[in-house]
This record gives sequence, C-alpha cells and structure tokens, in this order.
Amino acid sequence: MLILGLTGGIGAGKSTASAELARLGAVIIDADHIAREVVEPGSPGLDMLAAEFGEDIVGADGALDRASLAERAFVSAECTAALNAITHPLIGERTAELFAQAADDAIVVHDMPLLVEGGMAPGYHLVLVVDTPEDVRLHRLVELRGLPEDDARSRIERQASDEQRRAVADVLLDNAGAEDALREQVREAWDLRITQMAANLAHGRAVLPENEVIGPLPEWRDEARRAAGRLRHALGGLEAEVEHVGPTAEGIPAVDVVALEVRPAPEVDPASVVTRLTQAGYVPDPDESFVLRWVDPARPLEIRVARGAGEPLAASAAAADADDTEV
Repeated sequence: MLILGLTGGIGAGKSTASAELARLGAVIIDADHIAREVVEPGSPGLDMLAAEFGEDIVGADGALDRASLAERAFVSAECTAALNAITHPLIGERTAELFAQAADDAIVVHDMPLLVEGGMAPGYHLVLVVDTPEDVRLHRLVELRGLPEDDARSRIERQASDEQRRAVADVLLDNAGAEDALREQVREAWDLRITQMAANLAHGRAVLPENEVIGPLPEWRDEARRAAGRLRHALGGLEAEVEHVGPTAEGIPAVDVVALEVRPAPEVDPASVVTRLTQAGYVPDPDESFVLRWVDPARPLEIRVARGAGEPLAASAAAADADDTEV
C-alpha cells in the first residue's frame, strides 16, 4: 500500500487536489471528515464531550454546537488538553480502521491539514503540499468563504508557515492560479511518479540512477533530510544513526543518487535493521549485502547499513562512479 500525505494551509485549495486524486483512483482518508464523524449526533464522542464541557454544547437538533464547544475548550491549556484527550484517540482509532479497510495495493491519501504541525511527514511514502501564497489564501477566505479578515488572518497564523510546509514537500503543487492548473499538476504527479512508485513498491522494484554525473543540485540536501526521516521512522525502536554521505552531501557533481549511511547502535544487530527496512518497502541490492534501495522514480536512494561499531562502509557506487567519470 502506497501511503501519501496531503496537506496545505487553510484556503490553499487542498480539497481540489484531494478530489482530483479520488477521481484518479486514490482512496481518500480525510482527517477533517473523521473529526466530525467521531462527534456526530448519538456518538460516544459527543456524549464524552457533553460530560466534560456541559450538556448545552449539544444543540436542540442533537448536533454539536461547535461555537459553544470552542468557547469552553480553548479558554486554557487544561481545557484544550481535555478536548484532545477525548477526540484524538477516537480520531486515531477511526483512521486506523479506514487504513485497514483499504486494499493492499491501494494508493491511500491521508488528507491531513495539520500534518506539519503534528510532525507526521516521515510516516508517509510521499508528502504532497498544496502551496498557495498567503495573500491569495487570505483573499479566498474573506471573499469566497465570507470570513472576517481578522479571523482569517488569525487562522492562518495559527498554522505552520509556508516555509515549514515546503520543507516536508516531496511534491509541491502550486495553486496560486486557476483550479484547472492545480488539477493538471495532480494528474502529472499521479502519472509520472505516484502510480509508478506504487507499482515499484508492490513488486519490490528498486529505482537505480542514470550513470551520469550531474549537478550539484540544490535539492539533494533537502531530499536526503526527508529520506533520513523516513528511515528513522521505519526503524521504529531500533536505535541507529542516519547520515547523508558521499558526493551529494558534499555538494559536488555526482551521479544523481542520494547515499545514506545507517549506523546501528552497538546493541542492535545490523541484520535486524535490514529486515526492518525491507519490511517497510526498501529493496535489498541483489549484488551487495547490507545495501538497500528505494522505489521512488523521482529519487534514487542508496542505503548502506554498517555491520559493526565504527566499521567504515565501503565506498558507495555513486561515489565510485563520480570519481571515475569525467565532468
């Protein structure tokens, strides 16, 4: 299962991107929809909120009066914590149920407004960010949604900044213009990257770089940072250091493959690291033990797992190719 994270600031147009991904065949798990579902009329979640914040947060129609809840839940850190203690487990449980219901070969999109704020990016195979300038979002919120300008500005300021969202983006979708242009970008990412990555993941096909020296490319460091975060997430409780190494780390011309060293803690068996990464979808190199590769057609990776404390790793193929090739 290929799992994508989709996010964007309020008013960015994330719902347009989500709808297009659904039309193309993705399974959408919408965090906002789940948050409403777990407190709908008659739900245990709504009963717990009423018990905590007062029965009068429930309207005559049996639905949650969100304005009344907000007046009580956001007056202090303690009240907000009480709200989160009720809703977060319910949201997490329902989210897990929906992921479990998806087919093993599905492309699942987790539509998550607070993906960056929650530090969730490393848990996805790819992160898509709908990127829209703040002034454009403000205009949409005020003119199209009818929010007071002060309220719209306050909501924007409470979220992650544009720079923070761009830092986690594997795919940046520009929505400063027309919706059709955004849909076209989504279709391009789907055809050229997402579906190919899903097929590679399903069949265990590694992506190898072209044997050509290029660059240096400015995006290498950010791509390595995101890849390292995913490796740490995949390792879970296995303690290991992950470091970007080789020519792409040095910022010199190189074969276009990001090399990463994984150095397990002394008490961690390196073979267990390889096993854990293989279970997460990384593909063992057929010619070199303790070397794995990745399935993203847009970002070849070479991951080398150290086999002993302090043991220097063999020079990566990318570094060797760079040394042997005239620039």
